[in-house]
Amino acid sequence: MERVITGRFFAHAERHALFPVRQSAYRQYHSTETVVVNVLNDVIRAADEGKVTCLVLLDLSSAFDTVDRDILLQVLNRRFLVEGLALDWFCSYLDNRTQVFRANQSESANLAISCSVPQCSVLGPVKFICYSEDVVIIFDTHRITHHIFADDKQLFASDAISDIGRIRSILQACVADVQAWCASRRLQLNAVKTEVIWLGTCGRL
Repeated sequence: MERVITGRFFAHAERHALFPVRQSAYRQYHSTETVVVNVLNDVIRAADEGKVTCLVLLDLSSAFDTVDRDILLQVLNRRFLVEGLALDWFCSYLDNRTQVFRANQSESANLAISCSVPQCSVLGPVKFICYSEDVVIIFDTHRITHHIFADDKQLFASDAISDIGRIRSILQACVADVQAWCASRRLQLNAVKTEVIWLGTCGRL
């Protein structure tokens, strides 16, 4: 059933171009290779033009486990045009889920869970990329080049060495807005796994 729903949902989303162009997880022909080729191409082109690039790698903490289901259903309705019986089905899919904890030979009772999407399911990861796709609006507002893979986000800006102060300012403002967006979605940036890398030719670095 999940595979049927996933196939129909993707057909709907692709037909109406509802997914960001630079989103590469859980979609046919969009893989880790897509991310690497895309980002590397942009960085090398910038280096060929005599520019340096600041690449920021953002990671979310336990992103799949903190998805707010009410917000997810609103996103599916408002941004992905899921309504009527289809929306009722998605609501039913998320309702009344439980989880069990096992340690050695011991097992807990069933515990009701009111958030998260099932990670080991066909449909769970698809719901997450729907839940988080509108973060690209922030990147576009700041005119930041970006690429998204699941809960990982790569954003980068390139310019001449004389303008690296401007790059830093733009990226700092963008990350601050992403952090505020995360709070609105009950997600949290993982500061420990966040990386900033300067890329360019040896001479310019």
